[in-house]
Amino acid sequence: MANRHFLTLLDFTPSELEMLMNRAIELKAMQHRGEIYEPLKNKVLGMIFEKSSTRTRVSFEAGIAQLGGQAIFLSSRDTQLGRGEPIEDSAKVLSRMCDIIMIRTFGHDIVETFAENSRVPVINALTDDYHPCQLLADMQTYQEHRGSIQGKTVVWVGDGNNMCHSYINAARQWDFKLVVNCPEGFDPLPELLNDNKDRVRIVRDTKEAAKDAHLLVTDVWASMGQEEEQKAREKVFKDYQVSPAIMDLAHKDAIFMHCLPAHRGEEISHDMLDDPRAVVWDEAENRLHAQKALMEYLLASE
Repeated sequence: MANRHFLTLLDFTPSELEMLMNRAIELKAMQHRGEIYEPLKNKVLGMIFEKSSTRTRVSFEAGIAQLGGQAIFLSSRDTQLGRGEPIEDSAKVLSRMCDIIMIRTFGHDIVETFAENSRVPVINALTDDYHPCQLLADMQTYQEHRGSIQGKTVVWVGDGNNMCHSYINAARQWDFKLVVNCPEGFDPLPELLNDNKDRVRIVRDTKEAAKDAHLLVTDVWASMGQEEEQKAREKVFKDYQVSPAIMDLAHKDAIFMHCLPAHRGEEISHDMLDDPRAVVWDEAENRLHAQKALMEYLLASE
């Protein structure tokens, strides 16, 4: 298991992902009981941020601290990466100084190139194409509230973005059905749809898509880097809002998730996060515990 990376959900087997989810639940219970557990004492996590963050930074930094290690925060302003140093060179140097590295950046090719040149495990903490760490937290949250997601129906509402792509991979790895509810012109990657056509389908109408769903998930209409498209996207996505009325069309045990930050009055109604079916605060906390399980596992061989 030496020098494994976590760039997408497909880097791990379904059984490994199930193990990570259960371990995250266990680590969460330990932390809530106040137990001190420091298997990563003296380990250093390098955190490279080319995209800003709240939950990702805090969850990784708090997570490595709770496991006994330390984190070094590196923004593009703080490193030679931001001044044009080749990714390969940065990876070769930083991986000689850190025990594990997470990257939050733009192109997915950046984390792939970094991992190819790293001596230590590399974690994708978000790219324009995938956000696998969020899916670890989401799957943990569903398990805690409703049990196994296998065989259930999940509805993704909104843009076919990095979160949508990771939900497609999750449908494959956790064996559930996924309905992608997006407007024309905003579909997820065609190759992902084609590779998973046995379990993923597109439905344009939100009310139709929501029928009998067990989990509804959405994200902001304009992701980071798309701010200049905000006004145009508001027009295109105006009918793609999750509200209590939409949730009423879903299965009686349905729950709602959002990776946050949320824009009330846009992708969700003003009252959606106050609805008892919304589990977004548990979902947000679970980023911490899921990533602790992930770091523990990636460093286990050492």
